[in-house]
Amino acid sequence: MATPQLINDIRAASRQMVRELGFMNSTLAATDYSPSAVHTLLEVGMRGSITAAELVVLLGLEKSSVSRMLARLIQAGELKEVPLAHDGRFKQLELTAQGKASVARINHYGEVQVQKAMDYLPPDRQKMVAGGLAAYASALEACRKDAPLPAGTKPEIITGYLPGMIGRISEMHANYYSRHYGFGYFFESKVAAGLAEFAGRLESERNHIWLAVQNDRVVGSVAIDGEDLGNNEAHLRWFILDDACRGSGIGRQLLASAMQFCDRQQFSAVQLWTFSGLNAARRLYESFGFRLAKEWQGDQWGSSMLEQQFTRHRVSEQR
Repeated sequence: MATPQLINDIRAASRQMVRELGFMNSTLAATDYSPSAVHTLLEVGMRGSITAAELVVLLGLEKSSVSRMLARLIQAGELKEVPLAHDGRFKQLELTAQGKASVARINHYGEVQVQKAMDYLPPDRQKMVAGGLAAYASALEACRKDAPLPAGTKPEIITGYLPGMIGRISEMHANYYSRHYGFGYFFESKVAAGLAEFAGRLESERNHIWLAVQNDRVVGSVAIDGEDLGNNEAHLRWFILDDACRGSGIGRQLLASAMQFCDRQQFSAVQLWTFSGLNAARRLYESFGFRLAKEWQGDQWGSSMLEQQFTRHRVSEQR
């Protein structure tokens, strides 16, 4: 998944493109027509003919909006309706002679605009722009049509030790908590040391770790330590997501896998320790049956925080 910074960069570039290409104006490409009308003329020109229904899908606009726009273009003499050869009840749209002249002027305007912009870029970056824009446009279309993600795009959940996971999980913790809570090396080193110790006990059937992996990179994790608390209680540890995965549902998948494991192992309870302010995580914990057991002012993470303990009792005991 894209990082928040990359998303912000793309959005900023997109807004600038909208302004520079003239989409903020009421008309486009040195015509008297709206952007949607200009696009319609270009699409009809490239295809030779098209139906109104096909235009609705192509432009991604409301049917009523397309109907009003087509009526104006027909009235202006740019388009004409021609009965379909195999079924006269339906009509297709074609350019008139005036429409063809308008499209020629629009194409000339666009070609000059692109050429002037490309003059500011070396050849290798010109190709980069063409490829990047085409890929991004295709991705936006796929998103609008809710197409399935390509293989390898969506993180997969794997279990067990993965080389590099200790450093990567520690890195995700350090990045998130330093940025939002000012935690420093003490916190990061404590996470890394605890995780390294736990990794040496993963062969025990009472211990388990789940990793969300995308393009061979760990982007999320959660672990169940079934040995450190005693009393047949499990300890939920190292639940973290890469910033780009927040809100994607991966966190819920990780927690669901962990809770299913705890139920199979018949732990009497699952405990987790966190601190106040992590509201999204708290809502997720509570959706799996965790309840706030106690809270206190503590400094075990290197800063004074309102620490909290949440408990989830065995499912059979909650009924």
